[in-house]
Amino acid sequence: MTPPPSRSKRSSAGHRVVALLHPPQSVFLLGCAGEVFRESGAARYAFEVCAERPGAVRTEAGYEVTVAAGPEALERADTVLVPGWGGGEVPEGVVAAVRRAHGRGARIVGLCSGAFVLAAAGLLDGRRAATHWARAAELAVRHPRVRVDPAVLYVDHGDVATSAGSAAAVDLCLHLVRTDHGAAHALRVARKLVMPPHREGCQLQYAELPEEGPVADSLAPLLEWLSDRLDQPVSVAEMALRAQVSARTLTRRFTEQLGISPGRWLLDRRLAATRALLEETDLPVETIAHRVGLSSAVNLRRRFHEALRTTPAAYRRAFRAAGSVERS
Repeated sequence: MTPPPSRSKRSSAGHRVVALLHPPQSVFLLGCAGEVFRESGAARYAFEVCAERPGAVRTEAGYEVTVAAGPEALERADTVLVPGWGGGEVPEGVVAAVRRAHGRGARIVGLCSGAFVLAAAGLLDGRRAATHWARAAELAVRHPRVRVDPAVLYVDHGDVATSAGSAAAVDLCLHLVRTDHGAAHALRVARKLVMPPHREGCQLQYAELPEEGPVADSLAPLLEWLSDRLDQPVSVAEMALRAQVSARTLTRRFTEQLGISPGRWLLDRRLAATRALLEETDLPVETIAHRVGLSSAVNLRRRFHEALRTTPAAYRRAFRAAGSVERS
């Protein structure tokens, strides 16, 4: 289900994303976030960094990055991004700056262990939150009012969002781009980054592989095959035949690797394609339904409303209206 709309604003001047760095800074999380927003284009996002103390910030890779801005940069952010938190207590000055940013309407995003900063600021009290599965127990103990979900990729409440570790940070950043600028634009960004199709937040994190025994076969070839055939009806039995396994084995692999059933994964892809066509074309709903394999306008409308709590026509109007505001 699509989360509530972000409180952060969009304008012709772009949306300012400010990343709060902290030593030892994860270069992977920072780099991933920077690439996603940079590939969206300068007209849509301005990306900058700040730190509690300007100057050299040590990274996990052993080198330092020079940061010119202090926490006052958060005062002009539309989205505050915390790309990991290396450990230790969150300074009160950082907590206060994050709270102020949230109070004036900025969206606050914690990638991986960055959730600890949001929790320290009280922004996750009584709410579900994600973080790296290896630190989920620590987050739950240190912040018992947070409903830590150690399994999901990310959780977006609209005003605050958190992700699991590593690649899940990319999933959340792409999700935010999709929320701000639509499914079609997010898909183009993913293609530029050579990323796989969008993963929903409810999908499972990848935990440690077993030390013994075979590793489950990757679903990637099957997912690519399915993505190229969205306009065709495909049953679970046909998927299993393509993957050369039984239907039961295929369903188990989907559950283990993605956290959802084969049918649900395929429906999510069809709905993502529907959103892109609604955003970028004037095609009738009946035509779109056949293009994405949902058979009829009636079926598309029902599935669309179940997933997004709105109609295709209302979605198209809302997206076009948002685009007009952005271009004005």
